[in-house]
Amino acid sequence: MVNIGKINHLQIIKAVSFGLYLDGGGIEILLPKRYVPEKYELFDYLDVFVYVDSEDRLVAVTDTPYAKVDECAYLKVVASNHIGAFMDWGLIKDLLVPHNEQVIPLAVGKSYVVYVYLDHETERLAASTKLRNFISETSVYHQEGQQVDLLIQAETEMGYKAIVDNTHIGLIYHNEVFQELSIGQRVQGYIKLIREDHKIDLCLQRPARQARDALMERILQYLKQRGGTSDLTDRSPPDSIYRQFSVSKKNYKKALGRLYKQRLIKIEPKKITLISTI
Repeated sequence: MVNIGKINHLQIIKAVSFGLYLDGGGIEILLPKRYVPEKYELFDYLDVFVYVDSEDRLVAVTDTPYAKVDECAYLKVVASNHIGAFMDWGLIKDLLVPHNEQVIPLAVGKSYVVYVYLDHETERLAASTKLRNFISETSVYHQEGQQVDLLIQAETEMGYKAIVDNTHIGLIYHNEVFQELSIGQRVQGYIKLIREDHKIDLCLQRPARQARDALMERILQYLKQRGGTSDLTDRSPPDSIYRQFSVSKKNYKKALGRLYKQRLIKIEPKKITLISTI
């Protein structure tokens, strides 16, 4: 079965002057000549993106669009007419955003965050800026501290709305932002909190407990690599600590303190030592 709007692994079944035909599970799908690899043999398999063209035919291409079906992307409008706006999504055929899928009229030359969907009536791919019709603002299965991929969608009075793994919308509060953000930017983030109403609070820094545990593990690995000792103590200059671990002296001292309490290290005035029982 062919998955429209996704990458498919299809077998070559016929070569013609204008391309190759691939087996789409009982349907022949054309790979136009411009996408035919230099070297191939009949019955080889190719990874191709499949979509329906303007003549309602299934077509395969070896190009990968900026977003596939059920994914979000920040795309630029390149044309507009009575049907809707057309966006550059990395393929020859531009992606349509129908007028009824636009929150506000889309302007040529500007970029917007959109969701790519499959119109099941026409089997054509299209996009929408009405993200709430496709993506939930609540979650019952995300876990606090979970690492996620974010796409910055919009800035509000409270903070930045972000698309979480193409499936949910969360919020990063302004007072949680310690770097420049822009609409359409992709960043790594974390689930900070699932609120009582199941809405998602996000953060860009690893939650404190996870960050602390990760730092402790890094210190242990650093000691092991250096034969069990290090001159980076709780009295070392902040710059030296930051240069090695990219953390503040305060957080470094806290991590050393916890390792000491767990009897994993010995702290001396000029060195720390890994206890041999580790």
